[in-house]
Amino acid sequence: MQTINAHGATIPALGFGVFRMTDAEVERVVPAALEAGLRHFDTAQIYGNEAALGRALHKAGARRDELFLTTKVWVDNYSSEKFAASVDESLDKLKVDQVDLLLLHWPADKVAIAEQIALLNAVKDASKTRFIGVSNQNIAQMQESIALSRAPIVTNQIEVHPYLEQRAVAAAAEAAGVAITAYYGMADGAVPRDATLQKIGAPYGKSAAQVALRWLIQQGFVALSKTARPERVAENAAIFDFTLSDADMAAIGTLARTDGRLVNPPGLAPAWDA
Repeated sequence: MQTINAHGATIPALGFGVFRMTDAEVERVVPAALEAGLRHFDTAQIYGNEAALGRALHKAGARRDELFLTTKVWVDNYSSEKFAASVDESLDKLKVDQVDLLLLHWPADKVAIAEQIALLNAVKDASKTRFIGVSNQNIAQMQESIALSRAPIVTNQIEVHPYLEQRAVAAAAEAAGVAITAYYGMADGAVPRDATLQKIGAPYGKSAAQVALRWLIQQGFVALSKTARPERVAENAAIFDFTLSDADMAAIGTLARTDGRLVNPPGLAPAWDA
């Protein structure tokens, strides 16, 4: 598995996310993900399926030292009374002593970034996570987080797909040595149906979904894949045996739209960079 290195963290470039998946779906698909060679799993407190992921990995006999586990603290837990306790609960559900990467899920608008980062560092100091990062931060918030954090911020997990231009934040992250982790890579189902991506994939014998995941990987991003269908997992993982040409990458770049952002919850999302 190809990896991305950021401030000492070695992150498998292709991860498996369990957003909007039921416990039954998680427990059914995780063995297929392991069989396909995936070892990076991404969940969150708000997903409600940390325990299902923990059960599935444990039942499958996955070796802890081969896994890279990420979870995210929900905004309601951004307080000294709740933060560490919520992380303890996540660890208990995941059946581990620490996660590999712990993220602040959204910046939101009620708790200052400085306080969020202090809470995140405290659980890092307590060895509840190996590495820390952020999610859904704009450039200014990411740079503030980097400046304030005692421990390195290793990633900013953001929405990235062919219809959303993210060059500005990606460039700022690269300058700081921070990895971009891309979620929503299928653009809520639009990518597999895209005629341009299907055409690009045809000469390689690859689907539009595989093309989009490869496009993310070739930009140096960590890409999160997702499917609730075990039979589709191997397809999503088969993206390391071809390379998109410069012309392919440029053609995909033309798909970006001014209204391409799909995830923008009020009260949680920041003022996005232009």
